[in-house]
Amino acid sequence: MIDIENQLTLDERSSVDFILALRKRWSDTVYPALAEEYRATGPVADSVDDATGRLRELRLYPWYSHLERVQQKMLWKTVGEAVVSRAGELREQLDELPDTPKGTLELDSDVELPDWYTDYDIHIQPGSFYSDDLSAYVYELGARIVMLRDNDGYKFHRLFTETALPDLPAAARVVDIGCGFGKSTRPLALRYPGAEVIGIDFAAPGLRLAHAEAEAEGAAITYRQGDGRNTGIDDASCDVVTGTMVLHEMPAEAVRETVREAARLLRPGGTMSFLEFHPTGDPFRDATIHEHAERNNEPFFRDLFATDLLDICAQAGLTGADWTPFDERREGKRPEGWGDRREWHFPWAVLTATKPEN
Repeated sequence: MIDIENQLTLDERSSVDFILALRKRWSDTVYPALAEEYRATGPVADSVDDATGRLRELRLYPWYSHLERVQQKMLWKTVGEAVVSRAGELREQLDELPDTPKGTLELDSDVELPDWYTDYDIHIQPGSFYSDDLSAYVYELGARIVMLRDNDGYKFHRLFTETALPDLPAAARVVDIGCGFGKSTRPLALRYPGAEVIGIDFAAPGLRLAHAEAEAEGAAITYRQGDGRNTGIDDASCDVVTGTMVLHEMPAEAVRETVREAARLLRPGGTMSFLEFHPTGDPFRDATIHEHAERNNEPFFRDLFATDLLDICAQAGLTGADWTPFDERREGKRPEGWGDRREWHFPWAVLTATKPEN
């Protein structure tokens, strides 16, 4: 498979490096300065709404918020142009599959995409992720920069599978809801080499790229276009059901329906585990997450943060539900918390629950 980054021209590389440097300084320099200015305004806020009001009055805030928004738009422009200039060869390789593929790709043109999925260009990506085969390449390359190059080789997702999922040598089936271009599904295939691994997503472009890359790596994965709220997979047939960074892109009712579907899929004793974001309890910190979501066209962050997922798990018949902080840098699941970090970072956390034994 072509790695676009290895083909970047000097001008393209310079643009990517500039955006990456800008994003890093926004995170490790501008954000701490904003936090210091906020602390000087008085006692700790009583609520996220109170913190948000104070945040928006800070002198540095317009600069901080503008930098975040503009760097994201610069990112998609640079990455999009790099992909479009190589459109022919990138489209061709999606069809250049082995004569005897190890996995399968099941596309369904009749899948109905809900309005909450199509009404927003999520992450400000023009055309979002589902509109064209090239959009999957754009998202894949852009995601490397968004994560400050710390997720190369899908490190976050490997840490998730290695530290947050159970050891199940005899696992027979694993399902990944909202698999995108396969960044989460391929680590699952490594974690459970004897299992049938199924990735489900609305977006055909992402699935086509996921399938092509899995075949290039020799990974036997089934990719299906479908709705994570209604997968069509048999009841009680899965040992593990996962999702990474998908619930925060759904309205509250869709989150509830997705958890119910995960519970339906699990065998007795099976595990559901979602890598997501979770409120930190620090009103200022959580206010910056809400503001980030609004600038980044992620309108359902507030829905997720306001939803009692533990209660939803219980209502779905799951037990032992809990949230555990997740350190994406090196440790993975981290029960003792996120630690003291000066830079802006996502409040990663793992939601885990189990299906009771009969």
